[in-house]
Amino acid sequence: MKTKVSLTTHELGSVTLSNRIVMAPMTRSRAINNIPNQLMATYYAQRASAGLIITEGVSPSLNGLGYPRIPGIFSTEQTAGWKQITQVVHDKGGKIFMQLMHTGRIGHYDNLPDGGRVLAPSAIQAKGKMWTDQLGLQDFPVPQALTAEELHHAKNEFISAAQNAVDAGFDGVELHAANGYLLEQFLSPFTNQRTDNYGGSVENRTRFVLEVAAGVAQKIGKGKIGIRFSPYGLFNDMAHYSEIDATYTYLAEELDKLSIGYIHLVDTSSDGNPGVPLQLKTTIRNKFNNTIILTGGYNLANAERDISAGLADLIGFARPFISNPDLVYRFQKNLPLNRKLDASTFFAADEKGYIDYPAFEEASVSVF
Repeated sequence: MKTKVSLTTHELGSVTLSNRIVMAPMTRSRAINNIPNQLMATYYAQRASAGLIITEGVSPSLNGLGYPRIPGIFSTEQTAGWKQITQVVHDKGGKIFMQLMHTGRIGHYDNLPDGGRVLAPSAIQAKGKMWTDQLGLQDFPVPQALTAEELHHAKNEFISAAQNAVDAGFDGVELHAANGYLLEQFLSPFTNQRTDNYGGSVENRTRFVLEVAAGVAQKIGKGKIGIRFSPYGLFNDMAHYSEIDATYTYLAEELDKLSIGYIHLVDTSSDGNPGVPLQLKTTIRNKFNNTIILTGGYNLANAERDISAGLADLIGFARPFISNPDLVYRFQKNLPLNRKLDASTFFAADEKGYIDYPAFEEASVSVF
């Protein structure tokens, strides 16, 4: 029987992945007081057979904790909490990167610890509402525009957080420059209307992202950094603009010069949103010579197709990993997937819908 290409090994920087299946980052909101805990360790350990785990978004800053109960990596206590998670994943033979996510304008003061501020490239309010545990859904506030000094400080927060992640035992970090969070907010002319060197042209709007990437690469090593993009995505009140293709083509060229470990493209067309055009995926593939991860609505068949075609090296799976902690095993054995998902538990605070999905041998599997 022919070996599935998605189940072959892959070299990511200096790390050998046991397969090409990535557990994509998913916010799960279990970090009480923004501190990683034993419940989270159990969750990630259950899914350690993925070739690579990319964690949920983790804030590099007090100001980046825009959602309730998301973890940070800027304090000693948070770093210690993550150590137990990397340890159990490594004990099971897994590899794990931390996704660094500063929420920027996508936050609310009721979700921030004392002293936290909602910051963004420009003082432009996002449309929509944010959940707060205190008062339920609330309008997004108008963010405060980062001053030049604050911008420099925010860059250094990413760099320090990356070092903390490595100190906590992570194999690397992923910069979250997708889905409308701070780094992507710099990329779009709708959310970035600065008049300094960080706004205006494509080169200026990409400057902060590239400076963060270069700083993190210099701090922890270029092979230990990846970056996530969502071209054409509309999540968190992002809008299409005429220079999307030019922006991401330029980013791919500049990131190739930095020789970072990977670019991770997320396509949400399976959820009914605009997709990333194949031409742009191909352009990024051709411009960037290291690993490409593609995520978005994949099953095993089209994962095999896109890896075999050379469009991607790794394929990310998100929701299938929620209800199938043993997803890779099921792929290996051609077993049916558990497709029952309880969306009401995605962002809850306890173990229900988090660590209680069974592996195949334990399951009464529902397939459709």
